[in-house]
Amino acid sequence: MTDYAIPAPPVPSLAIRGMSARFPVRRIYCVGRNFAEHAKEMGASIDRGTPVFFAKPADAIVAGGGAQPYPSATRDLHHEVELVVALGRDVDGTIAPDAALAHVFGYTVGLDLTRRDLQAQAKAKGLPWDVAKGFDRSAPAGELVPAAAAGDLAARTLWLEVNGERRQSAPLSDMVWSVADIVHELSQRFELRAGDLIFMGTPAGVAALAPGDRWHAGIEGLVELQGSIDA
Repeated sequence: MTDYAIPAPPVPSLAIRGMSARFPVRRIYCVGRNFAEHAKEMGASIDRGTPVFFAKPADAIVAGGGAQPYPSATRDLHHEVELVVALGRDVDGTIAPDAALAHVFGYTVGLDLTRRDLQAQAKAKGLPWDVAKGFDRSAPAGELVPAAAAGDLAARTLWLEVNGERRQSAPLSDMVWSVADIVHELSQRFELRAGDLIFMGTPAGVAALAPGDRWHAGIEGLVELQGSIDA
């Protein structure tokens, strides 16, 4: 047993449907501009040859959703609903797209919460997005559905409602880069390991979340997640 100088923090984890064991989260990778209409609404173009990647700390996870405080340092918190992919096997070097899905453990729905005002400031100065994306509790995520039980994702719709109003909705087939494409691309840049999560990007319709708002997200016929922002 390792003797640490200070108490070791708990390992972030997600529930797994049909299992008592939990999924430990190692890293969180995120994909930007993976839906053309969202890229358009953000005033950005898509380079099909170069996906946009950024990261969140593993402890940004809010497992199972629920109530959370409005984050500090922002007046413009935005929701971005996303398909979340969990890797269950290490990737040895660069993996071909046709072999990538064998490394997927399961899928769920999550929110990439964004401090949009801080992101806009960073973009204007050509700076990284870290403070806008990687803050505390910025990654609510639902229970994982094992890949074998998920079936064909392309036919499913990703959606988000706020206070009962539908704000985001798109079929997962609208993603510019598929799950296999993204695992392949990430494997060229990082040493992917079991426990990694990939937030796959959001469709059009991103907007602000205010204190007191309640949100409800889902992937049609697969998984749902609910939460709220404290007033």
